[in-house]
Amino acid sequence: MRGSQEPRLRIEPKRIQTDGADAGLLMAEYGDKLDEWQQSVIDCWLGKSKAGKYTATAAGLAMPRQNGKNTCLEAREFFGLVINGEKILHTAHQVKTEKESFRRLVAMFTDDRHPDAEELVSTIRYTNGEEAIVLTNGGEIRYSARSRQAARGFAGVSLVVYDEAQELTDEQVEALMPTLAASATGTRQVIYTGTPPYPTCPGVVFRRFRKACLEDPGRFDAWHEWSVKANTIDEIDVTDRNLWYMTNPALGIHLSEDFTENEQRMLSRDGFARERLGWWSPVITEQTDNAIDSEAWEKCKSLDKKPEGKTAYGIKFTPDCAEVVLCGAVCPDDQPARIEMIERKPTSHGIRWLADWLNERYGTASCVVIDGRNGVDILCERICDTWKAKGSVIRPTARDVIASATQLITEINEGTVTWYGAPLSQGAEVLAQEDLNDSATSSVKRPISGGFGFGGDNPAPVEAASLALWGCRISKRNPNKKMRIG
Repeated sequence: MRGSQEPRLRIEPKRIQTDGADAGLLMAEYGDKLDEWQQSVIDCWLGKSKAGKYTATAAGLAMPRQNGKNTCLEAREFFGLVINGEKILHTAHQVKTEKESFRRLVAMFTDDRHPDAEELVSTIRYTNGEEAIVLTNGGEIRYSARSRQAARGFAGVSLVVYDEAQELTDEQVEALMPTLAASATGTRQVIYTGTPPYPTCPGVVFRRFRKACLEDPGRFDAWHEWSVKANTIDEIDVTDRNLWYMTNPALGIHLSEDFTENEQRMLSRDGFARERLGWWSPVITEQTDNAIDSEAWEKCKSLDKKPEGKTAYGIKFTPDCAEVVLCGAVCPDDQPARIEMIERKPTSHGIRWLADWLNERYGTASCVVIDGRNGVDILCERICDTWKAKGSVIRPTARDVIASATQLITEINEGTVTWYGAPLSQGAEVLAQEDLNDSATSSVKRPISGGFGFGGDNPAPVEAASLALWGCRISKRNPNKKMRIG
């Protein structure tokens, strides 16, 4: 049994011809063979009018995670670069998503089995925040996490890709749309891909475009959606395996039933319906209960160097244990504390790097606070022989997590904490702080045991930062202070 290759919702403009078959052949040769549903979507995206213009100038693809949306984007981008010499801007909400897309397309151009693809490459830029692939035929693709500077200096773009489009805001679109004004090829296209947004998601563009396509589609609009149809969660039987297959085209091909069953046990009903069944839950129209006041947070931004002082680290494993985030806090005696994000990595890389990193810093840190459902035990085992001092390794209770969130919010409001907010051009350290910035400004209050912690779509960085600051404030240990005798 395999997932449905036909979307529940399909809106497509009329086309005379399509380059989709050629794009599919290219992918089969240089990347991954397209599944039936992916080929169908690509046929639409690359459909043309009699005049040779794209008929789908605005296209949306909404479906549950891990079904292969990115493969569709790779097929479209690879064809556009190699065959059409297009200029493409690929944007994502999170830095890690943008980097992974860049890495996958680079692999297609640097595979030793395909020297002809390698010969097309003029330049590949790996600089953080400036990733790009430039071809000798004039084709170029740039990658960027979304910001006002994402498209600066990049003229003549014919394709803009909005990955993680559920987070897309009007302000971000307004900053990028001028890049399409003077397409060198004369064809213009915008592609939105994502999953259904959670009810309090600040992004409005994806939901609005979907509504327009379903109610009154424009002549050049396209929309493909795999989803369960329901107005309320009570209408959905999340244990119904027929629904699983109806809403996940990769199920039985690239996605296993066992994995999906485990998700269904681990996630809330709403979360599973949205993330795995593609349910568009009703939008919450009242003001979002943001955890952190954005203006107060912005006032805490600092360009000063990290101060010296008592130091602690906070570590957060994401609920699915797919990622681990490391943050640090410094609490000087006579000035505001500083929080910063240090690293964010998939746990598929292992956690030895993290254990080694922590063990090297035992002599200079007061404590490390480690939180998460999975991964915590293994990390604690790997550092316990080094981190021997009482209270140097803290595994927070629910009450501690509530206290850490409350403390960070209080310190932000009172201006007793700072975070580093330098220009993106300054490299990887600053990109990490942009991830922390995104996490803080998008976080919402998540109920915990009568209090609240941080929730939202990207809470891990601000959670880790709050744990680091809380640990730094409460710890009685400070290896940096010299012992006084007498």
